[in-house]
Amino acid sequence: MTKEFIDFVDSHIEDDTSRLLLSAARYPSIDVPAAVQQIEGLRAAQEKWPSLLQYKEFLYPPRLNREQSSSEATAEHKAHVADKLCGEEAFVSVADLTGGMGIDSIVFGQRGRVIHPLKTQVLTHVDYVEKDAGLCSLMEHNRSLLGLENITVNNCDCMEWLSTNDRHYDIIYIDPARRSSAGRKVSAFEECEPNILEHIPLLRSHCRWLIVKASPMIDLVTAQRQLGEVAEVHIVSVNGECKEVLFVCGCHKDETIFHCIVKGHGEYYDIDFTQSQETETEPRYCTNVGKYLYEPDAALMKGGPFNLISQWMGIEKLAHNTHLYTSERYYAHFYGRVFCVLRELKLNKKEIAATIPEGRAHVVTRNYPVEAAALQRQLGLKEGGDLFVIATTVGTQKRGFLCCLPTRYEHFLKRL
Repeated sequence: MTKEFIDFVDSHIEDDTSRLLLSAARYPSIDVPAAVQQIEGLRAAQEKWPSLLQYKEFLYPPRLNREQSSSEATAEHKAHVADKLCGEEAFVSVADLTGGMGIDSIVFGQRGRVIHPLKTQVLTHVDYVEKDAGLCSLMEHNRSLLGLENITVNNCDCMEWLSTNDRHYDIIYIDPARRSSAGRKVSAFEECEPNILEHIPLLRSHCRWLIVKASPMIDLVTAQRQLGEVAEVHIVSVNGECKEVLFVCGCHKDETIFHCIVKGHGEYYDIDFTQSQETETEPRYCTNVGKYLYEPDAALMKGGPFNLISQWMGIEKLAHNTHLYTSERYYAHFYGRVFCVLRELKLNKKEIAATIPEGRAHVVTRNYPVEAAALQRQLGLKEGGDLFVIATTVGTQKRGFLCCLPTRYEHFLKRL
């Protein structure tokens, strides 16, 4: 990270990196592949780790490690979970067993605040564990750059390290690699590396709380049964996309608490519930679709409090298996997307062509026998524009609706 290297990265930040690699011979004093890795890391940081942009000397890992890394937003939630689990303890120990790029370790390590009224400083020690020596080298550099001397870098296999370690941690955090030996994405615990199901007794014997990160595609019921003693499940979405599922294993509770975490656009919601609350709640069903349609956020879609949503918001469900809702009144603070219904549509090419002559709209299907991409082709529509064609089931009938976002309602109302 010489000044020459940093200046080179700054001056080529907008370049085509493939062409830059091909022209490496023009820059004999620069490690061009390393510079390209840095440029691509800086570009990713603009959305994924924005606070790191203030550190010009922060070193970014290869692409696969960046892609597999937590975002700043999801790492901050894990630190928030740690705060809640450990309460007002003055010292907290964390082991991050699958360190990778190190974002989770960094955010855990930055955990420090003054607790009122005692004015006690909270400190965290983090053991970062990673078997890739290159990633450990980057982490040593980055933790020093950030002034995080409370992070210890351990270059070893996490399970071998834990089996020979006599420390007991407040929190062990593990994020098993979700790729098979052939590079295929996987989600089930037994397909990940390491297979934590083989090591649950070892993991639990070394901590008060075990936090396991899983794929958004994980089956929640199966995962809870496999892990055992799951106190909380956190389903985290950022800007409408489900990013990760966290299982908090620890002391036994009468019932697992689900937290649907909705983050993005300056908003943060923590919607918590239990399965018994959901099953004991009777939703309200609509007889007619009103002026507004509501689509729950991805975290709620994954967590499944579908009956409770109807009760919480006072809105009506379209059908038992249709996770869309409707009302005549506008609920601006719904946890998800809100659509204005412009009119009902027959879902055939002729009516679509007459109603949407520009031939461009977003297609959404919920509890409908045809997937969105296939229906879009059937209707002769291209993706884009400000209109939405929503195909769904109301009661027992398959129906289609032409919709727009509330900000565009007046515009399209005049047109139609």
